[in-house]
Amino acid sequence: MTAKVAVEDNEHPVLKDVPPSFVIENEEWYTWDKSPRPNVHVLATVDESTYSPDTKTKMNGDHPVIWCNEHVKARNIYIFMGHHPELFQNPAFTKIFSNSIAWAANQ
Repeated sequence: MTAKVAVEDNEHPVLKDVPPSFVIENEEWYTWDKSPRPNVHVLATVDESTYSPDTKTKMNGDHPVIWCNEHVKARNIYIFMGHHPELFQNPAFTKIFSNSIAWAANQ
């Protein structure tokens, strides 16, 4: 389904030059039984109110989709999106992807 992603931490290098919000089409927005937020640094969330088509399966407003875990030594990034190759036509996603590689490589 299609939905809008909202950036939470625009100061993080992974989100450099990424708009404050952007649309991701045809994604599988998985849900968890609880938000990972207490254990990770959330960088972006999906706005469940923008789901198209709508669904009853939601995380009740806190749905992180990009985060890093600052509790481990290695730089790491979790990007929830990426279930189809057409996503590489999305400028926001490709910017996040390339920024993530550079950040993880400490460049």
